[in-house]
Amino acid sequence: MRTHEIPDGILPRQRGLYYGGAWHEPLAGMYAETINPSYNEPIASAPVADTGDVDAAVQAAHKAFPGWASTLPAARGRFLREAAAVLRKHAMPLAQLDALNNGNPVSALANDAVFAADCLEYFAGLATEIKGETIPMGDGNLNYTLQEPLGVIARIVAYNHPLMFAAARLAAPLAAGNTVVVKAPDQAPLSILRLAELIGDVFPPGVVAFLCGGSECGEAMGKHPLVRKITLIGGVPTGKAVMRSASDGLKPVLLELGGKNALIAYPDADIERLVDGIIGGMNFTWSGQSCGSTSRVFLHESIHDQVLKKVVDLLPRRHKPGIPTDPATTMGSLVSRAQLEKVERYVGVGQEEGGRLVCGGKRPADPSLKDGFFYEATVFADMQPHMRLAREEVFGPVMSVFKWENENTLFEQVNGVDFGLTGSVWTKDLNTAHRAARRLNTGYVWINNSSQHFMGAPFGGVKQSGIGREECFAELLEFTYTKNVNLKFG
Repeated sequence: MRTHEIPDGILPRQRGLYYGGAWHEPLAGMYAETINPSYNEPIASAPVADTGDVDAAVQAAHKAFPGWASTLPAARGRFLREAAAVLRKHAMPLAQLDALNNGNPVSALANDAVFAADCLEYFAGLATEIKGETIPMGDGNLNYTLQEPLGVIARIVAYNHPLMFAAARLAAPLAAGNTVVVKAPDQAPLSILRLAELIGDVFPPGVVAFLCGGSECGEAMGKHPLVRKITLIGGVPTGKAVMRSASDGLKPVLLELGGKNALIAYPDADIERLVDGIIGGMNFTWSGQSCGSTSRVFLHESIHDQVLKKVVDLLPRRHKPGIPTDPATTMGSLVSRAQLEKVERYVGVGQEEGGRLVCGGKRPADPSLKDGFFYEATVFADMQPHMRLAREEVFGPVMSVFKWENENTLFEQVNGVDFGLTGSVWTKDLNTAHRAARRLNTGYVWINNSSQHFMGAPFGGVKQSGIGREECFAELLEFTYTKNVNLKFG
């Protein structure tokens, strides 16, 4: 789908910043072209918010906060359910827009708006469950706690699922009584503008705001004195920058960052399911652009050769790069030229360090893909833990395969990286499964599964993979503080 072939009604009509219940031109009049990564063609311009725009949006959200915080929790839940219904109605056009702007396949993106709607409905149901407790203090005293909303929340979302992250991450802070300012990813902002068109006026003016911009916008959100908490879905360098910007104001942060996640296969694993899990866990559908991808695969020596051969045989047939807006495509493009060049550098480093390239490792030969940022699904074997490709997050379609024999040595290698987001264990033995899950230094573990999220199950990492948990009741409490009240009788 070239730019001139975009169906009517897909692109957002507005090209401004949304806050205070209205659309505004950026104060400095700055706009930036956003591109279709499949063809490296411009799609449309998006506004660029600077410090002044951030201040205006935050001030509007701060003004709206007391009214929203005093809205009955059940009523806040009704607003969230109304927004969810709008998302379900527009799920496919939103998927088409994200496919156009970030390069992921439309067939897979079709579920993003549905997941976001599920999230809004889940937290709508929890809005009345933000409860305190009573604490025994003896006769003459009543002591109890309240969970109070923080105020204005800043949420910075990633480019791999812009619509889903922006909509889903509204849910918990809004349910808890906060107002929210969302920053779109500068690589793929268009679906956030469309989201603002669709649900902005569902909520009272000022309760939600949607900004576009680069690092200046994000830094201003972190430093603004009226922002009470800042959150990010993104890479480790950006996470560190967010913490620095928040530090002067002693703001709490909630960070979902990168991963160098391990998939561990024991000798008794179901081979066919394992092969599916290895390919699915790497998220080749998104060209590997997923923080939860199991990019390190540890195969026991007794099954290593057999499994590796099956993966290499099946992978190019299952995930062949194609135009993302084509419903038949199962693997899209990388989001930008910079990301493509980063992947190419890592593939070069992997070969220089002695990794054995067994699949992919180049741009596709298909002439229809020549202008876009496509890269083949790539697998390296004979990997060693000291290699950069074995330690650093690529955020691209590159998987590293290791052979293991001793379980103690295995976990030294698996846990010997700076990340700790997800892990996947494959075995038929329950004792082995639970033992391995305990030994993995990660926030999330799949057993005989990979890549799937479950609403209500806490998702988040340890070490440099992040701070805090989302998609669960704990996320709701992330946006409250505990107030203690003591009443003395008589």
